[in-house]
Formats: sequence, structure tokens, C-alpha cells
Amino acid sequence: MKIKNFITSNFSQRVLVLLAIVTATFLISCNDEDPVKEDTPELITKATLTFTPTAGGTPVVATASDPDGEGVQDIIIDGPINLTTAKSYTLTIELINQLVDPSAPEYDVTEEVREDGDEHLFFFAWTNNVFSDPSGNGNVDNRADKINYNDEDDMGLPIGLSTTWTTSGSTAAGTFRIILKHQPDQKSASSDQTMGDTDLDLTFTINVN
Repeated sequence: MKIKNFITSNFSQRVLVLLAIVTATFLISCNDEDPVKEDTPELITKATLTFTPTAGGTPVVATASDPDGEGVQDIIIDGPINLTTAKSYTLTIELINQLVDPSAPEYDVTEEVREDGDEHLFFFAWTNNVFSDPSGNGNVDNRADKINYNDEDDMGLPIGLSTTWTTSGSTAAGTFRIILKHQPDQKSASSDQTMGDTDLDLTFTINVN
């Protein structure tokens, strides 16, 4: 009688171990099939910069396009950016991918950057003191330098699709550069433009008159 109980108990334990192994294998298989978030750079074929006077007036629009994306064609800059002295502007940036159908989710890159704001950050640089606020030359060379960001991600860190600028009180001419960095698992209060992949790097001529 004792031998029978031992055999029954041993058999039950083996069944339980086998079930545990099968269950673990199933769970691992399910986890392997879970979708993995893609942290790849965005494909942008057109960028539109719109400087809208904060006190009202006609917006100033400049565009840059790269019709074949990563192909051989050069980027076409439609500029320069002509602003008025001692005037405040809100800059908004629109990004699209014209290589896909306008109904495709990949077309509106602006929305993708906004939704994944915790992975994206715009950096700005300019020359010849064309702006009085922010002053200086931008945060491309030093992340801590001031930029008037109007938007932020879920962590409270800036994105840069909307910014505010005040031009110099005197005439000036220089360049205006924007860089969009893709920084998944890297973006922080101190991450700079050397980190992550570059989604966009454009330089415009800018005039303040």
C-alpha cells in the first residue's frame, strides 16, 4: 500500500513538472511574438518653417524638401527667411513624408514626433546675433543655452515643434540651423545633439530688416 502511494505521488509530481515546462514554453513563445517598438529615424522629405508674428500679421514661411528621401537628389532650400527687426514670432515646424500616401500614418511625421516626444528633440543654432531673445548662438554647441520651447513631452522635457523668437533691434544677416535628433532611451535634461540619430539637419539664410 505504501509503495502504491509512492508511485502515484511520483507520477503526479512528474505530470506537474511537465505541465510547468509546457506553460513556460508557451509564455516564452507568446513573448517572442509581441510587437517590438521600432526606434528607427524618421523619413522626412519636406520641412516647413512658419514664423507667425505674435502680435498678428503675415506669417513668414520657408521650406526645405528632399524629394527622394535618402536618394541622390540634394535638399532644396526655399529661402531665405526674411524677418522684421524687434519683432516676436512663434515658429512652428511641419514635417511630412511625401514618399507615402497622404492617408498613411507615416505621412504626417509632425504628429509622429509629437506622439513620440520623449524620443525627439530639436536643436537650433544661428549666427550674427539675428535674435535678441533667445540671445547667443543656440544650443547646438551647448545644450544648456537658452531656447524658448513652447512644447514638451510626457517627462516635461522640450520637443521644439513650437518655439518663440524675438529678432534683433538692428538689421542683421546670418544663418539659421535646425537639427532634429531621435534619442530613444537617451533623451534627458542634458542630452545634446551628439546623441542619437539625426532625423533632420537644415541650414537657412536668415535676414532681419
